[in-house]
Amino acid sequence: MIKSAYLTFVFLVLSRFFVYAQDRVPSWGGGNDTRDLSFGFVFQNINSDFKIIKNPNWRAPFYDADLGRNATDSLRSMSSNSSPGFAVGFITRYNLTEHLELRTTPTLVFSDKSVQYNYATEAQNANRPVSTTSVDIPLDIKIKSDRLGDFRFYLIGGVKYSMAISKKPVVKDFAPVDRPLQIMRNFGSYEAGIGCDIYFEYFKFSPEIKISNSFADVLYHENTPYSNPISKLFLHAISFSIYFE
Repeated sequence: MIKSAYLTFVFLVLSRFFVYAQDRVPSWGGGNDTRDLSFGFVFQNINSDFKIIKNPNWRAPFYDADLGRNATDSLRSMSSNSSPGFAVGFITRYNLTEHLELRTTPTLVFSDKSVQYNYATEAQNANRPVSTTSVDIPLDIKIKSDRLGDFRFYLIGGVKYSMAISKKPVVKDFAPVDRPLQIMRNFGSYEAGIGCDIYFEYFKFSPEIKISNSFADVLYHENTPYSNPISKLFLHAISFSIYFE
């Protein structure tokens, strides 16, 4: 539903500017394209989830050595639903050529993810949220089309470094079944997307859709009923961004 809304919004924006591009005197756009180096800011809506790679024995009950017995029944399923978040940040861009641009957009990200566990005994079913506040530092290459009136289409892609700034919960005194699911504090991702630059007289407005996926396993592995069934955990995200330059 959210993805369809994003695509509909972009389609309407593209349609409007393709219709009127030929009849308008091109706007200045704040002069951003005339400078090698310029700055701006960004707002992002993020929907993220986990791609779960299961261990071969992921269904096995969890044995708690302290209790001397199984703390859970056998596991029936694991899943991760898409969860919303948002981010704010700043843009620094450098023109390499007329159609090629290097940019970085450090952002402060507030995002929630979760994994749902369904057991043979339904009373044991659990939802383990993973709430993080992080700083994302991407380095992207932006490939721009020729300008058509007040509109320019572009493709963007690159790599991103994510660093958590929220504290890990203190869990050493918790029983394994009460411990949260935790992810690594630092990890890298690759990302790619599409967008359009829309020029106004004093600024440039750019809606953009982008996907990102972590390069490697982001799970912080512990001996708990929520970590043991998982071999690898990859973070997947779709973001809708609005840039102002």
